[in-house]
Amino acid sequence: MEPHGGQPLVTTGAPVGESRAVMIMVHGRGAGPWNILDLVPALGHPEFAYLAPAAANNTWYPLSFMADMAANEPGLSSALAVLDDLVEDLVARGVPKSRIALLGFSQGACLSAEFGVRHADRFGGLILFSGGVIGPPGTAWNYPGSFAGTPVFLGCSDVDAHVPAARVDESAEVFTRMGAQVTKRIYEGMGHLVNEDEIAFARAIMGRMVS
Repeated sequence: MEPHGGQPLVTTGAPVGESRAVMIMVHGRGAGPWNILDLVPALGHPEFAYLAPAAANNTWYPLSFMADMAANEPGLSSALAVLDDLVEDLVARGVPKSRIALLGFSQGACLSAEFGVRHADRFGGLILFSGGVIGPPGTAWNYPGSFAGTPVFLGCSDVDAHVPAARVDESAEVFTRMGAQVTKRIYEGMGHLVNEDEIAFARAIMGRMVS
């Protein structure tokens, strides 16, 4: 069962074939592609192609990202397949993974993080706003592969109601162990949102992708 199969892919920026790099942008729970694409003007890289897949019913998986994995199926596996298909299609079109970045917010950040650790490679970057790797407490995340220096940014509030700072810390450790160049920022008292400092880190990663 593929609950997210056949959902639209919203694009903006440069066409993939004319772009210098590609950003896959993954929206959060209760939102849609256009919500995450609202960040594009602030990111400031018109030479990128921006691709935003849509979740069925605006939700990639039903429960918390820290729930038992089986309880989030079949949505979780279907959502991961959406990202895998997108990346493989881009590679088939001649875009190297080093020119592909994933950016997600909230549930979209969790999904992007989990996709990353399951498919570790030298990507252009992983930009994770208010999210972390998926699984209940005690999950090991012992996946094969290496990020080979991929820049990974994790930013979150210290009082986020959905994403414990401890899981962000744990996620940073997983990415570091798998060979990523990790930057982590925990913001005191911030809400469940994206701030200007996080956008600046994203812009810097994007700039290095096309330098």
